[in-house]
Amino acid sequence: MQVCELRQRLLDCEGHALVLGGPGSGKTTIALKKAVVRITQGMSPGQSVLFLSFSRAAVARVGEATRMEVPRPQRGMLSMQTFHSFFWTLLSAHSYLLGTPKSLRILLPADEQAIYGAIKKKDRHVDNPAWCDWLAERERLFREEGRIGFELFAANAAELLQRSGHVRRLITQRHPLIIVDEAQDTDANAWRCIEMLSEFSQVVCLADLEQQIFDHLPGVGPERIAAIKTSLKPHEIDLGGQNHRSSGTEIAVFGQDILLGNVRGGPYVGISSVAYNPKLRTQSAVLRMAIGMLQREIRKATGKYGRNLAILTHSGASAAKISVALNAGPKPVRHQLAFDEAEALLSARFAAFLLEPKSAGERISDLATALDLLAASKQASGLAAAKQWRLWALKCREGKIPKAQFVKAVLSVMDQLAGEIFTGDPAKDWNRIKRALRATGDGDLVDVAKNLDYLVAFNRGKRIGGGLGATWVRDGQYTAARTVLDLALAQDQILGGVDDPPGIKVMTIHKSKGKQFDGVIVVREGRHDGIQMVSSFVWWGDSVPYHRSRKILRVAITRAKAHTLMLGPIFPACPILGVHTL
Repeated sequence: MQVCELRQRLLDCEGHALVLGGPGSGKTTIALKKAVVRITQGMSPGQSVLFLSFSRAAVARVGEATRMEVPRPQRGMLSMQTFHSFFWTLLSAHSYLLGTPKSLRILLPADEQAIYGAIKKKDRHVDNPAWCDWLAERERLFREEGRIGFELFAANAAELLQRSGHVRRLITQRHPLIIVDEAQDTDANAWRCIEMLSEFSQVVCLADLEQQIFDHLPGVGPERIAAIKTSLKPHEIDLGGQNHRSSGTEIAVFGQDILLGNVRGGPYVGISSVAYNPKLRTQSAVLRMAIGMLQREIRKATGKYGRNLAILTHSGASAAKISVALNAGPKPVRHQLAFDEAEALLSARFAAFLLEPKSAGERISDLATALDLLAASKQASGLAAAKQWRLWALKCREGKIPKAQFVKAVLSVMDQLAGEIFTGDPAKDWNRIKRALRATGDGDLVDVAKNLDYLVAFNRGKRIGGGLGATWVRDGQYTAARTVLDLALAQDQILGGVDDPPGIKVMTIHKSKGKQFDGVIVVREGRHDGIQMVSSFVWWGDSVPYHRSRKILRVAITRAKAHTLMLGPIFPACPILGVHTL
């Protein structure tokens, strides 16, 4: 059947539908056209088409597509949300039906990690009493204090919908059409919500099983597509391997060949590779060379340099190492690092506290608060220093200032900033705090300043700076800066990703899911598996024919619109790439 016929069948379909297709096959475009058809058929005031996605990045991408595919008068009738934002809206309005306090607050991941940070990742399972205690405490915080972590969103939203037919009707009356992007990555609870809403709303699922790289998470697996087919009995449309994201290139072809294990010996249009000897060239020099090569290839293909580039790697530790390499030398390469932010976010809360107005009479009490905030940031990383800092905070509350050098360093920063006048420009004042921390020469406080650099708080979004700026305009000081920060961070966790500025992004392949860039550098490294050096493209625990590793690498390769550059060492060889250069 011709592609245009397949698309028309979806546009005409009045029941549930399942649209399958590879990266860039046009699933999002046809779904938006379906939304336009439904809107033009007539919708009541207050109704809208709900577009749900697994990731914030995908919502941002859909927002870009909306400006091209949806006429301006109809954009207001399209509600684009992540599952998290949808669940939060639902729970914040109705969770009292589950017996929680009426006022609900988000328990940020950083705060969760500060509580259980001492529990190592490998010990986070139901057989570990400490982990079970945390799970019970997490539930108590929700039920008794109204503080809810993101991991409880889906399960409680499902429970709410299960219990209340009235809430189900409210949602389906408001959203007669629900489009579920990246449906293959929905977990059991998220899918249960969609399943219950499908009774009265038309549901269109967009999916690509070969992009299911989160199947290591609980409740996410290949059975999701089967569940969709069984439950919805949808009209199925398979767009196959059509490629609209990187048309005019063979990026999608290369990704598919990687997946199937039949990489050809010849070149691919839009794909290049660089092999280097790490004994002869530093990572900093290699990365700079690769960025230049990528930009030249993009300009050759499109006539202009790329505005959005990504450097993708296999782990957070590797991403941090790449960031350090880009910052090395007299001319650092400007970039953004996407990383696990728990310690940095908690360090930001300490910085926000330093921005708040202080009273001379509360000097010792403020010192205790500062030590507690710093202890929370250390505890998020599971570091033993947190316990000692909390003990010092207790002494301060008893009216005694400990003689430890670290306590003196914290107090000196507070005294220095208390004697200065802030400018009212949040970015400038934030930098002033970083300089004051570095000037102490204390290793721990210098690390806090580094965390604030990693966060790049005023470049990753406008919410933090905007909130602090508004507070200054209103009060002439940063009143309750921590509250402003927490609100901005909660909003950023739910809604962020839409206002990411152009430039170079460094992140793991998993974090790139749902994103697209003008060009991508996929970094391969050698790592030791306990026996020998192996390619980092081979995922831990994967075995021949490396299907999971191939799926993950395909996602990385196909994030590019114009060009993908594969960068790796001459040793060890990579069994996934086969005869290809790397």
